[in-house]
Amino acid sequence: MQKKIPVGISACLLGEPVRFDGGHKRLPFAVEELSPWVRFEPVCPEMAIGLPVPRPALRLVKVAEDEVALRFSDGREGDLTQAMREFSAQRIAPFETLCGYIVCAKSPSCGMERVRIYEADGKNNRKAGRGIYTEALMARFPWLPVEEDGRLHDPVLRENFVERIYALHELNSLREEGLTRGKLIAYHSRYKLSLLAHSQPDYRELGRFVATLHEWESLDAWFIAYRQRLMNLLSIPATRRNHTNVLMHVQGYFRKQLNSRQRQELSTLIEGYRLATQPLLAPVTLLKHYMAEFPDTYLATQRYFDPWPEALRLRYGS
Repeated sequence: MQKKIPVGISACLLGEPVRFDGGHKRLPFAVEELSPWVRFEPVCPEMAIGLPVPRPALRLVKVAEDEVALRFSDGREGDLTQAMREFSAQRIAPFETLCGYIVCAKSPSCGMERVRIYEADGKNNRKAGRGIYTEALMARFPWLPVEEDGRLHDPVLRENFVERIYALHELNSLREEGLTRGKLIAYHSRYKLSLLAHSQPDYRELGRFVATLHEWESLDAWFIAYRQRLMNLLSIPATRRNHTNVLMHVQGYFRKQLNSRQRQELSTLIEGYRLATQPLLAPVTLLKHYMAEFPDTYLATQRYFDPWPEALRLRYGS
């Protein structure tokens, strides 16, 4: 996993002056923090279909009960819907190996959710749409982690997005190397504690699916089905309660090795995290210390303890 992770991004979020007003929406988290680990694939759909900078702003307009059109917001003639849809289909075609995508919020081309849809007369609107380009992207690759720039300011959503792109990158790398049943089982085993932190019922359901691996003739077909189930599970935000259960489960591995003072110290940190007086990093760091002192083969393989590079400084406030 040494090579950079391929991630798509709205070009304006990298600081490129491609917005309708000639500006940008540079996202420091992407440019300054993720860039050492990620290879960005920037796209500006509006410029790609031939629009200049500057240009009139665009908007989604309701033209039928379940149909919207992409038009200029100043009322001038021109329907850009077909051009945007054709470009989107062509541009996203080679993106199956991407491990994530960061899009520009509220954009009629790139917004992920709550994009304004205007009535034909322009007087009323509702935040119920999705940008045409992003809609095509998410329909074509339903397993792909997609997030908006604004939502990535939320520490929980940020951690969730980063965890998903790293998990998908490792899974894609496995496919590139050549799938075997042994490798697929080992991959799933490495993520067991991580999956438990997201949803215990879904973890058990996915486990039952993994148990059917021997029944599938095509490993690639199983991979495709597993990838969707895995990414659906990881998209459920991990909760404090589930993290606490995972920490207590791992604590049990050291019941015999730790003395009473050490057990109390660990229990206090876990309880502090449960009560939100300690960040998740505190009990995880102590557990990693005990893992080094008292090695356990199963725990040593768990991605839960190192789901992303430490330099990203996540888990500090969760």
